[in-house]
Amino acid sequence: MQKKWLSAAFLLTAAGWGANQFSPLLGAYQRDLGLSAQATTGLLALYVAGLLPGLLFGGPLGDRRGRRPVVLGAVLVNAVATVALMIGVGGAFWLAVGRLLTGLSTGAALAAGSAWVRELSHPPFGTAVEDGAGARRAGVMLSMGFSISGLVSALIAQWGPHPLVIAYVPHLLLSAAGSGLALSCPETRSAGAESGGLGSALRDRRFRRLVLPVAPWVFVGPTISFGTLPGLVTSELHGFDIAYAGIAALITPGFGAVVQPIARRVAQRGERIPAVVGLLGLAAGLGLAAVSVTWVLPWLALLACLLMGGGYGFCVTFCLTVVGRIAGPAALARLTAVFWCIAYLGFCTPFVISLLAPVASAGVLLLVLVGLALVTCAVVSAGDQPDRDGEERRRADHVQRLRDAGVL
Repeated sequence: MQKKWLSAAFLLTAAGWGANQFSPLLGAYQRDLGLSAQATTGLLALYVAGLLPGLLFGGPLGDRRGRRPVVLGAVLVNAVATVALMIGVGGAFWLAVGRLLTGLSTGAALAAGSAWVRELSHPPFGTAVEDGAGARRAGVMLSMGFSISGLVSALIAQWGPHPLVIAYVPHLLLSAAGSGLALSCPETRSAGAESGGLGSALRDRRFRRLVLPVAPWVFVGPTISFGTLPGLVTSELHGFDIAYAGIAALITPGFGAVVQPIARRVAQRGERIPAVVGLLGLAAGLGLAAVSVTWVLPWLALLACLLMGGGYGFCVTFCLTVVGRIAGPAALARLTAVFWCIAYLGFCTPFVISLLAPVASAGVLLLVLVGLALVTCAVVSAGDQPDRDGEERRRADHVQRLRDAGVL
């Protein structure tokens, strides 16, 4: 049964690959197409403009029509978006089209795919009985595609032929392979099944006080690592700037994937502890990033990426686990979509930094983010006392999900 969730999760890896394969190529587009820093970081933000409707429509559609058709359709559109990016070597218009379609399809895949992996991980489809196991599996597989794609596309762009075309070929192969594997996965949500409960989930105290403030920080670290730092610390690398961007893109979400099992164990000591650890790690990474930008220290920037990756891993594990505890099967994909909508606002961070460049230096703006992360950490941890009923509540949430699924 575990192979079923793994096949579905492979599509999340493909979606994460498609989302981040473009990012390390920003320097190449500036050099070869003459795009400005604002234009290239704007293309990162354009991805979010497509992602939000993809999440908002993909989640409800996955709840009503089933997970599998939504995810497979999203992966197909994702491949079409990659083809548009390949055509974009001839003009920025196709880059904009590709980034919009990438966002739209990735949003739908994340919303329905995360719920699909969770449901395939638990009875009657899987064998995992531990609360939050499916959420962590979805997060790890997404992070793998998100991190590896950056390095692969950067290496191709640095040394391969026709780099701004060939760099996208691996994603097409991955999408085709993933779709073939996922065809054997069972549907976990019948078409036309009753949906509801999103309103009560959104009103849940845990969503408002825990998920809502932490979610925007999930992608702040990764996007700064490949959207901001490489352009500011690679002036002395003499032509290896694209490869450096790929390494940064690998380190941050890659280390985030590595620490997610650790975040699960830390969560056993308290529900909010992973969020606190993640925000503190992110603040430390942002502080080192500010120093590396001010004194142009590429090695220190990579260490900052490592710390921000740890923050990313703890924060995304925390949020997905809490969302999985709050939502029943009828609202799981839609509440997941709401979380990703909030989380991906952090993808706009490099664009905001570039817009504010005439007002303040990048180092100063990064220090401002340090302060905001620490404030968020204080807000989330405020009133966090040992919860005697926490374990019993988590067990009750899990039993209720099994009842809703017809297992009990």
